[in-house]
Order: sequence, then structure tokens, then C-alpha cells
Amino acid sequence: MVAEPEVSLPFGPPPVLPDVTKQLQEYLLCPDRLPIHDYRNAQDFWPRVSNPRSLYHYDLSPIGTTLKVERDPTTGRLLQFREVSVEDTGSSARNSLSFRRAPAPTESVKGDSSNFPFMPGGFPDLSTVSEHDNGTQEEINFEDDLLTVAPGLDYGIDFMPDGFTPRTGKEDFPALPKVEETKPIAEVETEESEVNLMNILQQEEHLVDLWKEAESETKVEKDDKNVVIRSLKIEAEDLKVIPEKDNIPVLKITETAPIKQPTKTKWAEAVDVTVPVSDFHQKIPDMAHKFPFELDNFQKQAILRVERHENVFVAAHTSAGKTVVAEYAIALSRRHMTRTVYTSPIKALSNQKYRDFKETFQDVGLITGDFQINQKANCLIMTTEILRSMLYHGSEAIRDLEFVIFDEVHYINDAERGYVWEEVLILLPQHVTVVMLSATVPNTLQFADWVGNIKQKKIYVISTLKRPVPLTHYLHIPFTKLKTPWFLILDADRKFNEGGYYHAVEAMKPPTQPAAKGRGGKQQNAPPPRGQLRYRLTFNQETTLWVNLLQNLEKEKKLPVIAFTLSRKRCDTNAENLKGIDFTTEKEKWKISQFFQKCLQKLKEPDRILPQVVKMQELLQRGIGIHHSGILPILKEIVEMLFQKELVKLLFATETFAMGVNMPARTVVFDAIRKFDGKESRDLQPAEYIQMAGRAGRRGLDATGTVIIICKTDVPTEMNLKNMMLGSPKELVSKFRLTYSMILRLLRVEKISVEDMMSRSFMESGKKQKEEKIKKDLQEVESKLAEQPSQSYLGSLFSEMAAFYDVATEYIELLNTLRVKTMTRPKVVREMVPGRVLLISHKEHVNKLALLLSFSSDYRRSLYKVLVLCDSISQNSSGEIRLEVRNEDKSRKEPPEKPEIWYRMMGLIGGGTSVFVPDGVGGHAVLAIGPADILEISDKTVRINVERVIQDWDKRQLPRFRDAPVGESCNYALQELLRITHSHIAEKTLFFFDTFREIAATNMDDFQRLHRLKEEIKTFDFSRVPHFEKQFENVFARKELERKREHLKFSQSHRSMTLFPEYEKKVKLLQKLKYIDANKCVELKGRVAIKMRNHELMITELVLRNILTNLRPAEIAAVLSSLVFEGKTDTEPKEVAAVALAVAKQKVMETEKELRDAEISLNIGNQDDESSVEELNFGLMEVVYEWAMGKPFAEIMEMTDVQEGIIVRCIQRLNDTLRDVKDAATMIGDTVLCQKMEEAANAIKRDIVFAASLYTSGMSVF
Repeated sequence: MVAEPEVSLPFGPPPVLPDVTKQLQEYLLCPDRLPIHDYRNAQDFWPRVSNPRSLYHYDLSPIGTTLKVERDPTTGRLLQFREVSVEDTGSSARNSLSFRRAPAPTESVKGDSSNFPFMPGGFPDLSTVSEHDNGTQEEINFEDDLLTVAPGLDYGIDFMPDGFTPRTGKEDFPALPKVEETKPIAEVETEESEVNLMNILQQEEHLVDLWKEAESETKVEKDDKNVVIRSLKIEAEDLKVIPEKDNIPVLKITETAPIKQPTKTKWAEAVDVTVPVSDFHQKIPDMAHKFPFELDNFQKQAILRVERHENVFVAAHTSAGKTVVAEYAIALSRRHMTRTVYTSPIKALSNQKYRDFKETFQDVGLITGDFQINQKANCLIMTTEILRSMLYHGSEAIRDLEFVIFDEVHYINDAERGYVWEEVLILLPQHVTVVMLSATVPNTLQFADWVGNIKQKKIYVISTLKRPVPLTHYLHIPFTKLKTPWFLILDADRKFNEGGYYHAVEAMKPPTQPAAKGRGGKQQNAPPPRGQLRYRLTFNQETTLWVNLLQNLEKEKKLPVIAFTLSRKRCDTNAENLKGIDFTTEKEKWKISQFFQKCLQKLKEPDRILPQVVKMQELLQRGIGIHHSGILPILKEIVEMLFQKELVKLLFATETFAMGVNMPARTVVFDAIRKFDGKESRDLQPAEYIQMAGRAGRRGLDATGTVIIICKTDVPTEMNLKNMMLGSPKELVSKFRLTYSMILRLLRVEKISVEDMMSRSFMESGKKQKEEKIKKDLQEVESKLAEQPSQSYLGSLFSEMAAFYDVATEYIELLNTLRVKTMTRPKVVREMVPGRVLLISHKEHVNKLALLLSFSSDYRRSLYKVLVLCDSISQNSSGEIRLEVRNEDKSRKEPPEKPEIWYRMMGLIGGGTSVFVPDGVGGHAVLAIGPADILEISDKTVRINVERVIQDWDKRQLPRFRDAPVGESCNYALQELLRITHSHIAEKTLFFFDTFREIAATNMDDFQRLHRLKEEIKTFDFSRVPHFEKQFENVFARKELERKREHLKFSQSHRSMTLFPEYEKKVKLLQKLKYIDANKCVELKGRVAIKMRNHELMITELVLRNILTNLRPAEIAAVLSSLVFEGKTDTEPKEVAAVALAVAKQKVMETEKELRDAEISLNIGNQDDESSVEELNFGLMEVVYEWAMGKPFAEIMEMTDVQEGIIVRCIQRLNDTLRDVKDAATMIGDTVLCQKMEEAANAIKRDIVFAASLYTSGMSVF
């Protein structure tokens, strides 16, 4: 083929397509040329062409039926196939909570954030209601579910035994014996408050010789149950002796019964561990796990319950052997080929348990935030947060879950993480058996009852009565001439030795100072004030103290010893000071060195010569170890393993060591008993002291454990020691709180509402127990309202009185609230001096002037004693005033006492300005009132002898002095009070302080509403209403019932829950920030936030505002470190060289401020519930940046004063955050950010920071 020659034109090729620019100009500038104005071409119609063959093809729907095989139960021979319906057709992990849904495609044991959780146990059963047909199909039992009485009729038709012939007359019914003379015992037992002993004696006649066949019985068929009633033969003469029923003396036994601690509730039962289980091996002949020792009684009781798949709560002392119950549950699930999850409060404890269980059970897995080991194992060990994530994400592992073991469940008291335990317990499915292990706590039954209630399954509480190894507690007084300066203060029987305590006090006094003398020359044994005799010890004194103490312990064979030092810095200092102490032999030194070097092989060469590593090796060679959060994780594990092998003789540790596995010592020493908890310096609480002291005493090795408290500067007070050693541990209390992540997750699911979660929390357990009572009270109020007479005769007056009631009630409640706040202000407290004239309203004492006599206050309430005038008086011959004594007439019924709010309302009639004036001379009374009863505080004070007035009043309350004349001091106070009352009525001589000014700045809205209500009350005028009080009584009674009804309905609703107001505020914030829409449907931002384990709002905003996208991976890691670093540093952060990082830091701070301002605008967060948006901490930003850039760990340690362990913890948590951000970037399709997150995670995940745990790598000491 010959190619055509190209043609070139001077003006270009000819136009083939119209000019786009010209078309666009015509479109915008000449709208009249658009085709829409040509009506003939404005609409086109395409006729539909039918295609019946298209109906032959359709999308496949889920199969609604399946074939079920029927076999011969004896031979197994196939009989037939039967077609049965498939329930939950089309259900999947993305739309259903049912266990019958199709398995999720994900392979991860943690599940997926897009999945629905499985239906928690204790929630309303939705399995009978199809999620697609809304439960329109219902199976009817045509034998038992049919009506026997037609609607609208009082009775139905009773048939003859043949089943179809109706009974027509009384002759068809069998004659029933008369049973009016005696009452069934069950009926007697239902009487609430009184026990009729004579009737019970009659009933007991029916139980005499009950099993003798010779005695005749009469059987009565009633409600298809055989009730046996024995005839009682009583002679006519005996009937005269028996008193009439109305005159039978009644003994109220319940009033004199001794009070005992409950051992059983509806959903919990305390097991008596003192009862031996003699037939244990008969009940469990083939145990799932054999133990090489004889089990304790409490262990046998727990194992019996576990075998029956009953929930158990084991609260035992330290080292009692709680882990035995956990091991048996794991073995039992292995036999059943199911799964067990063992949860621990901290990651380090998970690693230790993995090593221990791996030695006993081979099939064990470990799941942490950054890696998984054998995630398909029979036993999975994880932290409680991981299990919560699995439950929310609908993990398929939940299907096979048989047991969940909660170790250290008393960790629910932790303020930061305690709520996680509550969430997990609520979310666990019904088929899971719960095994809870805890230290001894006082309210085990209450906590177990809550768990049993929410799971609708009984919990058995098993507690130990005493420690297996008793403890003896001593005070150590240094620098004394005594050979052994230890003073016993608490013996093995937990009896406080006061003699030993006072000897310790005397030994603490310097020898040059004589003993203090009290009155009469008697010696005073009270301990000196803290720090008065000795000052802080010097370096040499501290060293000498420890050297002498350790030498005495070694001489007394009290090693090994754990020295609990409640400060990381002091741990390091104490260990460094003991350079001359060496506890190990040459053979032990060789073992320690070999094991240490073997463990260091896992580290790179530069990390093996870190200062902390070198120092720890030198200390361990001498048998001394250090254990606290500032130590590198691998070094802490080395110390723990050597301590378990008794190669570490002295261990300086902080409180966290007591949370570990069973690592007991012979002796425990307290360097101090005061700690700083982040807010204040305080003495150790009983639970904290018991947890640490419980590490003393090795079971099977020591007869007793020794606990020593070092008294460096003074001796603790006797009261403080008793409270700490003998006080009850802290009760388990709810720390439940609403997180944004939980709200978004539950709003996405819908069928498990946030309100359901709140109502089942431990915080609301008390309300849940009162549900039946509230329901009963509501029915009573409804019936009383129905019995109320009609108020139609009052006409419009009823509406006016009802309106007055509403306004007055609101005013009184608001006034009471504000008054309680004002009375605690320092300026107001200073004015409350004896003799101050007050205006009060207390019960029937309405708008009365009163003299303040005394004021007392405690942590619960404040009480004021006041003297008031009243009308109830009589006069004796001398004219002295005395109280009128009423003659008790039991035949005359006193009118019911009106509630206090009635009198307050009566005082508001006419604007509430009138002051009470007694008739004639008047009487008086001394009242105890609260802050809400004080209406005004005047500027007037009267000088009176308060003590004599109170003594005079108290004396005349005794019956023998009731008619005694009023004392001189009291009479003078009454005369002054009466004079001031008349003077104020006539000339308004009293000036009342404006006490609300003290709180007006912080309660301006309430203050303005109070003023508005007060003015509105003045508009009501009932002065012309005849017999107003009598007519208002009927209105008041009805309104009070209506108010009580509304209160009961409110108590039944979700709005009465403690956290419901906070929930509403957080929902508004989520709507404001576009995480959910107006219908509470989760939007894109909400789905991103769900993937975050913490800081969900902050990280979501950073991702969706593209603040991180333009940064380099190292810069992203540095910025996000501000969210996970929780330590403190005195090193001033340097300005980083990267300009982009400085800009990003500023944007992060602005984002945090916006979120915090948004919370403040909705009043989210207060003193008890801090803001959900945590403060940023950029203390390690430079360190993390350099680490991500590849610097060695030794070099970054020179940039900060933060300890190595804290830095490692920060970077490990940062790795979890980076993975969350990566998942979020994947969801929104930001591939650039996803790639950078991957690079940042790889950059920080290296060297000693992410060294493998010795427990998981199989490392062991020789």
C-alpha cells in the first residue's frame, strides 16, 4: 500500500469539532438558545419493550431450608431425609448478633471493627424474633396455650374426665373438706410483720408423725397440686383454753433476731468453705487435671462448681492457690475441645502466665497489642482490653469460648481502666462460664449478685478465712543499742500489740532527751509528731540503716527479702548505696552471669553496654535486684526469673511488683508507708498494704512471714497503723464511664443500646434491685389517684391552686439546692456564730426567727441547733413558761403528719414575707435543722450562754423534769428573741445578708430562675378564698400523688441513670462534630473513630484534617507521641530542626484546644469525671523523632532524664497508635498516609525497645 502524502495547510487542519470555548460562552451568555425552551423537543419517550424471558433469570437468595438426616438410633441406618427451615437466613457478621449467623471471613482472632458483636448474656432474647420478619410467625402449642375462659367472661366451662362432656351441676364436683379452721403453713409464712405462734403450733400438729402410714390423711386436689391437710382432733374442754384469734398474743420475732451478714441473694450465694468435701473424688472420679498435692477445701468447692458450669467468684488471700481453679477450668475446656480465655490486668502478667501455663498445658496462646502466638490455641492469654475488643468486633473465637477467667478482678477499682472489666462482663455471651479470681474484698456478695443479675445466672462466692502462711508485723527502729531493733506490733493471730508499739515509741526518742511528763508527773506514751525528733536521714545514715537491717535479716535467716520502696528514684538510690553488700556464693555468681549473658544475646551489641544494663548486671552478681517501671522490660524479666530461683536475695521494688505472679519472699520490708498517688501524699490504704505485705511467707517453706516497717524519722500513729493493718480492704466500686468509642460502637449496632449498657453497669446495680419495689409503688400510687375525689367543684380555683403548687415546688427545691451551696462558703460559715438571729422554716415551724445555738458538720451533712418560739404552751402558778404535755389518748387517732413541703408552701402564701409571731407569751423548742432549712441570715446577734440553754432544754426533755420551770439563761434568750420578733414586725429592724452573692458568679442561671419564681409566687392571691388550707389540702394530696407518680416513672426510665446526662451531652458533641447524624446514625468520621483504641476523637480529627498526610514518617511518630507519653520530665524540649514538625505540633495543639472547648461548651467533664480529651505531652517528641530517624538507644537516652523503661513503654504504645491510624487511612482510601504509617511503624519497631519477652521465647534459668 502506498502512503498518501501529508497535506500541510498554512491555517491548520479544517475544523472537525466545534470550538468548546465558544460553546461554553453561548451556554452561559445565551440561555434562551437552550433546548429546554423548545417544548416540542423538551421530552423524549422510549416505549418499553416487554421481555418475558428475563424472568427466567434472577439473583440467588439465601436458601431457606435444608435437609436433615434421620437415622436409626440403634444401628445408625439411614431412614429418611427431612426438609427443615433454616433460621437466620441471610444473617452475617455485618447485620446480625445471632450465633446462627454465617461465620465471618476474617482470619484474625481479634475480629473486625465492621462486625456486630454476639448477643450478650442477660439481654432480652431476640432469637425467637426473626430479624427479617419482625416476629410475625409464632408457634402455638394447641395443648397448653389455649384459653380456658373466653374474653369478657368470668369463668369458663369445666369438663368431665372424658374431656368433652361439660359439668352441669354441683353434684358433678367432688366434695371438698372444710379447711377454714386451720391455715396452710405456706399462708402463715407469707405474713410480713407478725407471727401467730398459736396458729403455728396448730399447724405443727399436722407435721407430727408425718411419715407414719397408720395415720389417716385427707387429700384435696387444688390447681392440680396435692395439698395434704391432716385433721386435728381437739376436745371441747381444750377449745375453751385456746384464746380467740383476735386476742392471741403476737410475738414479733423479727424485731429481736440478731443481725447477721447475708450469705445468699437472688443471684449470688456464699459457699461455706468450712464444710469439708468428703466425697470430692466420688463426685469427680475422673478429674480433667491431676494436681500433685492435696487440694484445699475452697479449691475443691470451686472445682465442683466449675465442673457444673456454674459461675464462681474466688476471693482468696495472697498465695492461697487461686490459680488452681483457673488451671482446672483450662484443663476442662481441653477435654471438651473448647476454648478458655485467661485475662490479666497488665501485659507483663500475661507474659508470665503464658510461660507458666505453657509448662502445664502445651496448647497455649498469647495475644497482645503488637503480636500473637498460637492464636488458635485452646487457652488464650490476653489483657482485658484485648478481650473487650474481641467482643465488640464479633470475633469467631467467641463461638467456642467456654470459660473466661478474670485474674485480679479487684482491679475493677482502678480509676483509669476499671470500666473495661464492667464492659467485658456485660458483653460476655450467655453460654460462657465466668471464673473470677480476686484478693479478699468486703463486698464479694454484692459484686457477685450484680454479675449474676446481668447474666441471669447464679454466682457462687468462695472465700478463704485466713492466710495459708500467717504474718507477723514489726516496727524497725534504727540507730538504737538494741541487738534486734524490731518491735512486734501485730502477731500471727492479727492482734495488735500495744506494748510493742509503745516500746518502739520510746526507742525512737533520742537518749539525751528525757521522757515527756504529763500532769501529775506521769509519763506520756503518745508518739511524737511526725518529723519532730529526727530530720531527714543523710546519705551515710541511710546506707548504715540498710546495712544494719540486712545484716540482722541475714543473721536471723530472713532472706530473701522484698524491700517495697514507693519511689523509683529511691529504689535506684538504695541499691546503689549497698556497694559493700554481697549475698551470693561463687556458684550463684556463675549461674547469674551465665543466665544474664544468655539473655543479652537477644540484644544488639550497642544495647548490651547500656548504662542500666551494666549496672543491673553488677547488682545481680551480688544478689541485689531492682524492679520498677523505669527498668527495661527485658531486665525486669531477668530479675523476676532470678528471684524465683532465689538467686536474688534482696529486691528493691515498687508497688507494681505486688501485682505479678506468685513470687513470695521470706520477708517484706517497707521503706515507707506514705505514697504520692498523683494528687496527694497519703498513707497506704489497707488493700495496698495487704497486697504488698502478702508477698511475705512462702507456702511450704516458712511457718510465718515477716513484715517490717522502717521508722526513719518517727513512729506512725497507732491509729494509722491499725487502720492500715487491720482495716477492711477497699470495697469493689464501679468505675464505669462512657467513652466516645463505646457510644459509637453501640450506636452502630443499635440492638444493644448505650442505655442498656449503662443500666447493666455495676454503678446502676442498686437501682436494678429496686425495680420490683418501684413497680409495686407505682401501682399503689395509681390506685390512690383513682380513689381521689373529683375537684370539679373548685372550678378555675383548682387550676390556680395547681399552678401555685407547681411554682412553689420548683422554687423550694431550687432554694434548697442553692442554700446548701451557700452555707459551705467560708464567708457564710464565719457569720454562723452562736447567738446569730436566723429566719428558718422547718416542718411546722414556718418563717420563724431563731437563735443559733451550735453548729456541727461531718463528711455527710451539717446540723444547726436553733432556739425558736412556738404556740404550744401552758403556764404554771409561778407564771413560768413550760411546754404543754399532751395526754396520750390511744382511742383518738391523730391526724396524719403533713410533709414538710406543705408547711413551706403555707409560708409562701402572700409572697412569703410574713414572720411568725406566737400567741400571747408563747412556748419554745430547740430544733436540729439542716442548711436547706435556713431561709435568711440576719445581721443581729444576741449574747447568750449557749451551753446553759442547751443543758436546760435537754434536762426538761426527761419525764421527771418535764414540768420544771425554764432556766434563767433560756428565759433570757426567749425574751430577747420575742422582742426582736415584735420589733421586726413593726419596724423591719433586721437586715438579711445576700448570701446568694457568694455563688451568683458560678450559678447565675439558677439565681435568675430563683428570682423569677419568687416574683411569680407573689402573683398568687388566695386571701379571699374561704377555708383555703382545707381546700388546698385536696389539691395538695392529688398533686403530691401525681408528683410521686412522675418520680416513680422517672426512676423506671433510663433518664434516671447517673450517667445519662453525660450521655446526652456526648451525643450532642458527636453530632456537632459530624460523627453521627441527627438520627444517631454513625457517619464516616464515627466509623474511623471506632477503629481507635484510645484518643478516638483526637486521632480521627488529625487524620481527616490531613494534618499528618504531608509529614514524613518520623515526624508523624514524633507528633503522635504526645498522645501516649504519660511521664514527667524536667528536660526542656528543644526546638526541632524540621519546620514541618513544628507546624504540625502547632496544628495538633489547636485541634486539641478545639475539642476541649467543644466539651466545655457542653459542660462535659468535671472534678470527678475529667475531660475525655486528654492533655498533650510533648516531653518525648524530640526523643521519638530521633529514634524514628535511626539513632541508637544509648544516644537518645542522653537527650532526656526520662528512665529507659518509661521510654520503651511510650514507643510500644505509639506502635499501637500508628497501626490504628494505618487502619483508618485504609478505610478512607488515603494510600499515601497508609504507606507512611507503615514506614513509621517499621522505623520505631527495632532493637531493645521491641526485644522479645523471655517468657515467650522459652528462656529459663538453669
